[in-house]
Amino acid sequence: MKLAVAAVVSLLLAVAATGGAAVTFQVTNNASTTPGGQRFDRDYGAGYAARVLSDASRFTWAVFNQTSPAERRPGVDTVALVVNAATDDGAIAYTDGSTIVLGAGYVLNYTGDVRAEVTGVLYHETVHVWQWGLQDYNAHWWVFEGIADFVRLRAGYAPAHWVLPGQGSGWDKGYDVTARFFDYCDSLRPGFVAVLNAKLKDSYSDDYFVQILGKNVQELWMEYKAKYGQ
Repeated sequence: MKLAVAAVVSLLLAVAATGGAAVTFQVTNNASTTPGGQRFDRDYGAGYAARVLSDASRFTWAVFNQTSPAERRPGVDTVALVVNAATDDGAIAYTDGSTIVLGAGYVLNYTGDVRAEVTGVLYHETVHVWQWGLQDYNAHWWVFEGIADFVRLRAGYAPAHWVLPGQGSGWDKGYDVTARFFDYCDSLRPGFVAVLNAKLKDSYSDDYFVQILGKNVQELWMEYKAKYGQ
């Protein structure tokens, strides 16, 4: 019963934090009887998780330069986090629509700063709730995962195991490699990721790099590698 009360309180706090954006944030721990779920309750908590979802959403809107609800993905009025004993494919976390599923086993077994790590994961997954173009995910998954990790990077939650700037064998490796590259592209034109995300409403094309930065993606990748001596 204590968990249910905590979830309601966190939801109300998160609604107030959105500034009237008509989005609520809900946290449910389905693994509260497992060691991982108990660690989530003890070291993270439903109330803190709801505030993180709210903060991550607002941060994502700022990165995407979406100053009004009309500029965001429609139909999202609730962002939910569900802690499960296991995710469907053994992943750390995944997002299905506007529901984020976090594996309790990962929370249990993480040996570093679990609060910082889970917050970084939630920032990454929250981006998937709001970014455009996910209908093309399987064809260009590295773009979407790179954008999600870019937001995590800009929020200050990049973990120590990520590649360093300039590392990686190709810009299309996704996750931290692509995020670091997008960070470089964003340094060439602040707001690059916001423009790229907006273009993803319709489809994806490598030509977007030419349209936004005036150079093709392979040329940009080589210049990025050269900048860091890689």
